[in-house]
Amino acid sequence: MSHNTLPQDFDFITSGKQVLAIEREGLAQLDQYINDDFRRACEVLFYCTGKVVVMGMGKSGHIGRKVAATFASTGTPAFFIHPGEASHGDLGMISPHDIVIALSNSGESHEILALIPAIKRLHIPFICLTGKPNSTMGKSADIHLCVHVLEEACPLGLAPTASTTATLVMGDALAVALLRARGFTAKDFALSHPGGVLGRKLLLRVSDIMHSGDEIPLTTRTASLREALVEITRKNLGMTVICGPDRIIDGIFTDGDLRRVFDMGIDLNRARISNVMTPGGVRVEPDALAVEALNLMQSHNITSLLVAQGNRLLGVVHMHDMLRASVI
Repeated sequence: MSHNTLPQDFDFITSGKQVLAIEREGLAQLDQYINDDFRRACEVLFYCTGKVVVMGMGKSGHIGRKVAATFASTGTPAFFIHPGEASHGDLGMISPHDIVIALSNSGESHEILALIPAIKRLHIPFICLTGKPNSTMGKSADIHLCVHVLEEACPLGLAPTASTTATLVMGDALAVALLRARGFTAKDFALSHPGGVLGRKLLLRVSDIMHSGDEIPLTTRTASLREALVEITRKNLGMTVICGPDRIIDGIFTDGDLRRVFDMGIDLNRARISNVMTPGGVRVEPDALAVEALNLMQSHNITSLLVAQGNRLLGVVHMHDMLRASVI
């Protein structure tokens, strides 16, 4: 039969759901292996003064790269070494303060087996994740974490599927357990992700995006409502801040307040801004995180915040500034 001929009775949805069912069952079985060996592995990793070196061949190598990346981004310094390259010099990247984690479903990866004597000579912890505790790697490990699954999702039983998922999840379990033990915070996480959206959300401060100087819409208490409206239009932030000497904040007047004034039938030409402003105004300090300012806006259902030290105005931050900075 041609590989391009689809059987009439073939159902992609059924096939996909069968894969999910098999892999779910594999993960359910994994629960029994979060045991004393898992605790010992976490303790050794927690007290490691060097780096965690992850290695694996083939599909296990792809999983290993992800496991190392997850460790590194959650407070456990780690990197991946390809076992083949390790045999030709990269083993020199491993120091006596490091820990090696080797991944292999069969536990008989020739490239890793060839490295075990050299790893043992370094007198460093050797942790293995395999599906076979009695394999050569399993017996050689200082700590063995079993990731055995009953069957692969591949109907031929050849392509690593459920087994690689189980290994990945065990790696995540180690990384997250260590994250929690260290009290690793969102700010810590952002320090290793400064270039992404998450980093901007967690590291960007109000002072980085606020309007300051001549960009701030300012009005004095003695100004007329009409003069205040001119300032709102000119600065294009939908509001103006009413200040006394040295920019001491008296209040705020927004587009929303203007609608209220219209409803009250107040004469725009004769009214003073001090008579219709909202005293005070919601404020945030300049060194606050931008995401904190966003939360403050959302909780008060407003689009602008005053940036101040005490009662002294330093700037204004608008919801549009959050959008431009990708905080939202």
